[in-house]
Amino acid sequence: MVEDPPRTNAIRDGTSGSPSIEAKITDIARIGIVGLLAYWALTLIAPFAIILIWAAILAVALFPAYARLGRLLGSRRLSSFLITLTCLAVIVAPLTAIAISFAEGLQALLARLADGSLRVPVPPDYIREWPVVGERIHAAWSMASGNIEALLSKLEPSLMQAGSKVLGKVASVGAEVLSFVVSVLIAGFLFGSAKRLAEMAQRFAGRIGGQRGIGFLKLATATIRNVARGVIGVALLQAFLCGLVLSLFDVPAPGAIAFVVLVLCIIQIGPALVLLPVMIWAWATMDFGPALLLTILLIPLFVIDNVMKPILVARGLSTPTLVILLGVLGGTLSYGLIGLFLGPIVLSVVHDLLMVWARSDAAPDKIPPDPATHDTGLEPGNI
Repeated sequence: MVEDPPRTNAIRDGTSGSPSIEAKITDIARIGIVGLLAYWALTLIAPFAIILIWAAILAVALFPAYARLGRLLGSRRLSSFLITLTCLAVIVAPLTAIAISFAEGLQALLARLADGSLRVPVPPDYIREWPVVGERIHAAWSMASGNIEALLSKLEPSLMQAGSKVLGKVASVGAEVLSFVVSVLIAGFLFGSAKRLAEMAQRFAGRIGGQRGIGFLKLATATIRNVARGVIGVALLQAFLCGLVLSLFDVPAPGAIAFVVLVLCIIQIGPALVLLPVMIWAWATMDFGPALLLTILLIPLFVIDNVMKPILVARGLSTPTLVILLGVLGGTLSYGLIGLFLGPIVLSVVHDLLMVWARSDAAPDKIPPDPATHDTGLEPGNI
């Protein structure tokens, strides 16, 4: 006696054994519901996506400091509180001061342009000898020194278009600084869940790419810490010290100058393009003593990155300057103040991952240990 074959859970037709129309419709409905829920979830978190991403990057970059402080104090909560408070004082406060000073300086410049009190000095004759653009620059500068109103009327269409964008950015400074504060606070809460989040990230990377996926995750973690501490951190320190020194000597627009120094240091050019003219101005307008003291205080800012980067960077920074520059420009244009820091970090991570992926024989899991904690950055709780 031949028994009937066991029935399967799937509903099948009686001829080919393929799923019935009802089963196909059910599968399509399930996929549609999952897709709809995923889209709905994305629309809900989209306004906060950049803030959350920056908070996660801050948590990854600052976790070694959080872990060491927690071991020293014997309290993880106290460590998280102190790290968050330090970030608010060291990062957010100078950024706020720089942004406010930049806005005030721009407003004062526009006011002087409006009442006609702005005066431009006569250009030196050697500018004529500059190749290609020397004559044009000298002519425009001469027009500005003799009749700045005529130059402004000539450039009015371009100035109006650029001015509207600049004023829009200045008006949004407050909201961007507030977003930065929220990101720092969220990063402080992420420290407490670091172990669970690290395990989830490892499982997810392992499901996608196995051990190589975990290696890519480790490489991304190391790159985030390198760029965040060795590039962004050092640039913030240089900009903060620059603004502090310039404010002590009553240099005009210290916030605007410090902001330009911040950008130049992030893109690895250095502060010389801004600070050298400031020193020349100081020797031309100040007495000998103040000019000498200002120069002595500004000179260390030229070499501070050469001292700090070997300490803060766990491995050699391999990201090209062009990638960081594109990240700064693209991030700032797309996301404002947060994008200024987020852009170079994200592009650096993408660049390093692509370079390792292109070398099929490379092993991304062989990352040197972090000198701050002597770990490889991927143990549970260290991501």
